[in-house]
Amino acid sequence: MSVVEPLRTALALPGIQSLAQADMAAVDALIRARLASDVVLINQIADHIISAGGKRLRPMLVVLAGQACGPTTPDHHQLAAIIEFIHTSTLLHDDVVDESDLRRGRSTANALWGNAPSVLVGDFLYSRSFQLMVELDRMDVMRLLADTTNRIAEGEVLQLLHVHNPDTDEAAYLRVIERKTAVLFAAGTRLGAMASGVDEGIQRRLYDYGMALGYAFQIADDVLDYTADAEALGKNLGDDLAEGKATLPLIHAIRHSDTATAERLRAIVQEGDAGAMPEVLAAIRATGGLDYSRERARHYAAMAEQALDGLPESDALAALRGLARYAVERGH
Repeated sequence: MSVVEPLRTALALPGIQSLAQADMAAVDALIRARLASDVVLINQIADHIISAGGKRLRPMLVVLAGQACGPTTPDHHQLAAIIEFIHTSTLLHDDVVDESDLRRGRSTANALWGNAPSVLVGDFLYSRSFQLMVELDRMDVMRLLADTTNRIAEGEVLQLLHVHNPDTDEAAYLRVIERKTAVLFAAGTRLGAMASGVDEGIQRRLYDYGMALGYAFQIADDVLDYTADAEALGKNLGDDLAEGKATLPLIHAIRHSDTATAERLRAIVQEGDAGAMPEVLAAIRATGGLDYSRERARHYAAMAEQALDGLPESDALAALRGLARYAVERGH
């Protein structure tokens, strides 16, 4: 007799947010309390970027991983705040490096206050996150977060090396995603498990889940840069192209176009010619670049769900599965 595998349930985004709501309220309160500085400009810039909202996906991963391993505690909330501070500091630095003027539908901090204050407040948030982790007095936590922030910094430099580089291939693109995005997702989910005191095997599964989710999320994000509604996306469409970043849809198009088209696309990447967006979109569509990229995102989302196999069923586990599906189905 064949065994029918049970249907693995997944929550939709509203259900996920509802499940995390009480924990996230505690996280937000802690973020607000620990942002405070007697230097007024720090408060203004930090509040500007924190209050811009967003889905708070990275800290939510900490509390949901914690819920999947048992009851959450104030340590989970503190770790979630640390993850958000690290993420926010990278946003401030990214916007300066990329010369961005719009994020989440609002002017960036560097557009409002200038580059130097944005970089320095980013440094403040990094150092505040390390103050918070030292308070927990756990060497395993500090080691994971120190390694994670170091790899994020490597990712920033690695991405810089590929700006205006038409020879960037899929493997190089994925190496940037691993360091810039996926390692922080993975650190968040592992920290949620660590704070719950579960064994190494469960910690590893949740780390693998976060890593695969990070890949899925970023590849889907890069597809949206070519397909989304600019207002819904909260940034200018074609920003990646203007910055000379060859993301997966364009990498695929260059690899699969005829010689003349490929050379033209390579020149557009080298020049960062955002005005060539219609031309680029036509080449991406002609080579199936969007469908290919979506399929790669779905592949990593499936890997994320698979990493959860063997963990006890719960609403939190259904929420983590739901986030894997949401990552590749969202419109912004």
